[in-house]
Formats: sequence, structure tokens, C-alpha cells
Amino acid sequence: MRIDLHTHSNTSDGTQTPTELVAAAKAAGLDVVALTDHDTFDGLPEAQRAADEVGLHLVRGMEMSCRHDGHSVHLLAYGADPHDAALGAELDQIREGRTGRLGPVLEKLKELGVGVTEEQVRAQVGDSPSVGRPHIADAMVAAGHVRDRTEAFNRFLADGGPAHVPRYAAAVEQAIDLVHGAGGAAVLAHPWGRGRQAQLTADFIARLAHEHGLDGIEVDHQDHDQHARQLLRILAGDNGLVMTGSSDHHGLGKVDHELGCNTTAEDQFSELMSRVEVHAARR
Repeated sequence: MRIDLHTHSNTSDGTQTPTELVAAAKAAGLDVVALTDHDTFDGLPEAQRAADEVGLHLVRGMEMSCRHDGHSVHLLAYGADPHDAALGAELDQIREGRTGRLGPVLEKLKELGVGVTEEQVRAQVGDSPSVGRPHIADAMVAAGHVRDRTEAFNRFLADGGPAHVPRYAAAVEQAIDLVHGAGGAAVLAHPWGRGRQAQLTADFIARLAHEHGLDGIEVDHQDHDQHARQLLRILAGDNGLVMTGSSDHHGLGKVDHELGCNTTAEDQFSELMSRVEVHAARR
């Protein structure tokens, strides 16, 4: 069984509709795929209809924007109730924070000589309920300022970059509690990618596991080299965490993130779904 637990559609910052994403997952030979759009569940109904048509197991997911010690952290939620009031209110606030920084980011880009207009950015948004940095990056690509999203982030938009503007995000501890309260399981996404090991230390991840019931960590991810993956497996084993593997697929929005390039083992997927059942029963 081939299982990919981290993908995005154009309901957030992917380039495929949920239907197109499901079709691509089926064509890639996947048996199970999770749609985990950023801070929204909006793409799930369409994805479920498409999955039912092609005979693919869809896992209800979402990737939540969080923070720790002033740094960005992403939390994957599996099986959470999309209609949970507390989680929904927090997601509304996170999305408002993302959209609210659009103007300041565009002003910085203009000062840097690579400006795009709000109209150009919104033309890239598609069905997403909020405007994010990937949409700004896509507008920069369309305007000819950069080759691709990667260059846009590396040169301008990444945390600490010359056009970066901080925004609201939930504390990771709070986010885990909200996901559990909504009946879902919480997994840290690519915890040691892009130099995050200095912030998401092994000790901090262990504390999240023991004090907040963190369910798992994404081990096999393109942002992790083999050494990081080995250390994360040890960390997961020492703290009773599920180990997932995923593509973090964004359609054409990310290179080297093809569907199924990393997958989750069947036993780990079974354990993750068991934890979803436990959290749902506790609501």
C-alpha cells in the first residue's frame, strides 16, 4: 500500500484543483492520499467526491500555521472535525493574518524593484480562502522578476528575507490542543527542514509529545537529508511518536515534490488512524 499524507490543492497554495490532485494521486499509484491545505478544510468535499469516483482512500487533513519562539512551524492535522468551533475560530484568525500582511509585503517588494500589484497577486489565488506568500511568488514569476517560487522565497519572501513581514500564527502547543479538541491527530510537518532544528529541538519535540500529546512527526520529507531522517526516527521511537512520510506535493508550485516521492509505512498509518479514533472518542 502506497500512502502519501501531505499534499496541497489550489484551495491553498497548490496548482491543481482537488479533483485534479486526486486524479494525479491515482495515476501515481497511490492507495491513500491526504489533502492538507494550509489553514482550511474547504477543498475536502470536492476531493472526497473525486476519491470516491476513482477508488482512492482520502484522509481528511489540514496544515496549520503555527509559531514557536518567533519562528514558523507547521502542524498537520488528520481527522479533525472541519466544523469544530474553537479550531475554526483560530483558523479564521490565522487566515486574516496572512491576508492582512499582503499590502506591507507588496510595498517592500516595490522598494526592492520587483513590485507586483495586488490585482496581479489575486489573479494567482484560485479557490484559496486567503492570500499567501506562494501567491505573491507566483505573481512575481508571472511578472518575470524570478524564475520560480523557490527563487522568490530564497531572495525575497522567506522568513527573515528582505520582503518578509511577520503575521499571526497559533502557538504550536495551542494548535495541538485545538486539533485534539476537534477529534484529530497532530503531526509536526517537516520539523527539521530549512534549518528549523535549532528551534524545534529534540527536547522541545519530546516536551510536545509528553505534555501536549503530539501524535507524530513527518520524518521522510524532501527537506530532510538522510542524517536528519535517521535522528528523527530515533526521536520518534524514544517518545512514542508516529513516523510519517510524505511528498508535500504542490502541483507545479514546488519542484522535486512529486506525489509518492516519500510515503508512510502501513503500520504507522494504522497507528495514526487509531489515534484519530481515540481523539474523536474523547470529544
